[in-house]
Amino acid sequence: MKSFGLCLFILVSSPCLLQANLSSDYYTKTCPEFEETLVQIVTDKQIAAPTTAAGTLRLFFHDCMVDGCDASILVASTPRKTSERDADINRSLPGDAFDVITRIKTAVELKCPNIVSCSDILVGATRSLITMVGGPRVNVKFGRKDSLVSDMNRVEGKLARPNMTMDHIISIFESSGLTIQEMVALVGAHTIGFSHCKEFASRIFNKSDQNGPMEMNPKYAAELRKLCANYTNDEQMSAFNDIFTPGKFDNMYYKNLKHGYGLLQSDHAIAFDNRTRSLVDLYAEDETAFFDAFAKAMEKVS
Repeated sequence: MKSFGLCLFILVSSPCLLQANLSSDYYTKTCPEFEETLVQIVTDKQIAAPTTAAGTLRLFFHDCMVDGCDASILVASTPRKTSERDADINRSLPGDAFDVITRIKTAVELKCPNIVSCSDILVGATRSLITMVGGPRVNVKFGRKDSLVSDMNRVEGKLARPNMTMDHIISIFESSGLTIQEMVALVGAHTIGFSHCKEFASRIFNKSDQNGPMEMNPKYAAELRKLCANYTNDEQMSAFNDIFTPGKFDNMYYKNLKHGYGLLQSDHAIAFDNRTRSLVDLYAEDETAFFDAFAKAMEKVS
């Protein structure tokens, strides 16, 4: 088990989730340099490791979709308890995302010890990184409390998987209080980052999966088969979610879906499902509409 630093140990003692009083100026008096410190560190990290933004955004979702934004994804497993971090779906979470949170926490602790929660750091870092790569400004508030409780068994059923049906995925988002419109906007986060070959192997190697509207662009599928030919021996093999602008947060993801360039089966499905197709069309045509919907949905999730 890797150690990801202070955020694994310096946690506000809150064994159950409590309703926090959030505000935009929560740390103005208690840690006035928090925002400046956070922005500087995420900027340096993103420049050094350009996949940090996508990784941190994924880490944010995997924390917040399971019982809220409480930094429970950062808690280490113990001999007696396996934490969320070691759940099957979380084992591929990128190290750069954990690293940037640890760096911020370390720097902030030197300035104002035991004040800023790890959950606020994760939310703030995600907000800043989205903007850095071209995305919208997400209005976030601070004042979250970290949880010492992290249980692997709480994860299953809270996070969507690529091979799930659209009915199942919609039900997961609805169970978190999110609408179909908010779901489609949030899935647009796949405009940056990458997916491991094992997540979409059945789409490119199993011909029975290539039927009707679910069919992938043939040339795109052929290139992916070359890229992932050895994926069973190398689990780290991966492909960009958006092959045209993989490092830029834009609406190209939705345009790709309309032309057979959806990497994951679940992503591609939203372009053809009657409940989601019109939203995909809207966001493909109107980036401003996507940005506005994404920012509002992110604020709600956070």
